[in-house]
Amino acid sequence: MKRILFLMFSFIALVAQAEMVDTFQFHSDSERIRAINLAKSLRCLQCQNQNLVESNASQAYKLRIEVYEMVNQGKSDQEIIQIMTDRFGDFVHYQPPFNPQTWVLWGMPVGLLVLLFSLIFWRTRRKQND
Repeated sequence: MKRILFLMFSFIALVAQAEMVDTFQFHSDSERIRAINLAKSLRCLQCQNQNLVESNASQAYKLRIEVYEMVNQGKSDQEIIQIMTDRFGDFVHYQPPFNPQTWVLWGMPVGLLVLLFSLIFWRTRRKQND
């Protein structure tokens, strides 16, 4: 019996995850929803491919609280994104702007598609001629 209890508690300890709970108070439910959506659109600086809501990193928690405070202060989404981008660069935003520094990022998928279709067209024409 002791062995079964030990195994059960060991399993529970392995699967249990500690998670930070946001206890921030908003003025209204619409502000809470807006703040959560905004925090979901901002990338965690420590974690790979996690937004501020998904991440358990302490830095993400601090930034999430900062976003919540700015929403409560009445700042617009664009203002908050601009503040975060000024502080941390375009990396913090999942949708970087289209500017000369990001042309390669935005143009690479289109360029690869054009190259792929050109190769397919060239090979089919070549096989038809042979």
